Amino acid sequence: MPSLNNKFSRDEVLSRFFPHYSLAASLTSVGLGGGSVIIENAHQRLVLRHAHAANASAPFLRQYRALKRLPSTLAPAPVFYCEGWMAVDYLEGEVKSALPATDALAGLLYHLHQQTRFGWRITLLPLLEAYWQGASPARRTPRWLRELKRLRKLKEPNVFRLAPLHMDVHAGNLVNTAQGLRLIDWEYAGDGDIALELASVWTDNEHARRDLVDAYARSARVEADVLWHHVRQWRPWVLMLMVGWYECRWRQTGEQQFITLANETWCQLQTKG
Repeated sequence: MPSLNNKFSRDEVLSRFFPHYSLAASLTSVGLGGGSVIIENAHQRLVLRHAHAANASAPFLRQYRALKRLPSTLAPAPVFYCEGWMAVDYLEGEVKSALPATDALAGLLYHLHQQTRFGWRITLLPLLEAYWQGASPARRTPRWLRELKRLRKLKEPNVFRLAPLHMDVHAGNLVNTAQGLRLIDWEYAGDGDIALELASVWTDNEHARRDLVDAYARSARVEADVLWHHVRQWRPWVLMLMVGWYECRWRQTGEQQFITLANETWCQLQTKG
């Protein structure tokens, strides 16, 4: 793993570390973020990823280290890292628009949660406060501040079971390979409560979430109603996390989709309230 003091452009990374690779003909594969491209040679395809922001070096390095710990049955293998850049194996497969069958997804998550812990904890309150600071001042409403203060006073729910988490499980981050389901984009990974992971999965509705929890409980041999209670305790935290992220992304990009999603999530919070 090269340790570099300066930052490279994509062309510099390619010429210095991947001189025998070229950009793949198709750079619009489903599941690739805006900072990612596919590179290939005669024997191998890789995804070359770039950190989202100038100050993202530490989280980006954590992501690389998380991938180093995970088996190929869960995630793509990392093959290269330098400041701001990472290359991982390209997973051949299909990224669908909907979540997979409930039992298959529950099995994948249970498999992840059986792995050795990463070594760093996910704590939500610092993230919630950072999103508040990063949002547009005009959007920092008294209601938002009241909710932050309420959660700060309430404190995070008790942990049901501590395990390594992905924390961004949605259809776009699941690749259906010939060998089975795999997860990509481990940007938010860390150690946390399995109930938090289940509360964070992007299901269509709460009925689908309950079905997922029931399937997971069967795999984990735990009481479904007890696990569901813990998942419900995490949901307000997850919704606040989502709304804060949308608010920050709207300020950063000005894209209408993010403010629309923020408003929809505020409505969900009001309903739960």
